Amino acid sequence: MLRPVTLAIPAEVRTPRLWLRRPDPADAPALVAAVNASLPELRPWMHWAQTPQTLEGAQENLRAAAERFDSREALRYHIWNPAGTELLGSSGFHALDWRVPKGEIGYWVATAHTGQGYAEEVARALTALALGGLGFRRLEIRCDPANSRSARIPAALGYRLDAHLVNDDVCPAEPGRLRDTLVFSRVQ
Repeated sequence: MLRPVTLAIPAEVRTPRLWLRRPDPADAPALVAAVNASLPELRPWMHWAQTPQTLEGAQENLRAAAERFDSREALRYHIWNPAGTELLGSSGFHALDWRVPKGEIGYWVATAHTGQGYAEEVARALTALALGGLGFRRLEIRCDPANSRSARIPAALGYRLDAHLVNDDVCPAEPGRLRDTLVFSRVQ
């Protein structure tokens, strides 16, 4: 079994157009601005995006995210422009099981930056990191089938559709309604 705390996991990753960096409580103002400006687009898909974020809540969230990164419980990265002056979104690995090892990539991009291929670029870089340097044997991307923009990303990266789970979750914006989940995977 892998000892995840001893794994050399980079605190930052560079892509051709982006800088992915481990969360830091100092990111709170940028995170609040990006999330709150994007709430109308995030609400249908993300349970955590139902109410506006506060600075205090974001600082606590980021402290916890940094601790989970350091303990290898979850590996969240914030997506920045190359100069690190604007937060464009967030991604990373969650649902980690180091016994396999496996995990799931999640991502969101702030509304002002959607449609530019950033989510695909990030997912491509994190897929290479997970299946290469981190030695994952299974990597998943999950999304609601109604989120066609998100569902195009795993297909473009060579993921296979493993399952269409019916009535798998509640709809974030309408808790009285159930939604389905698509499960895509890459394996080694």
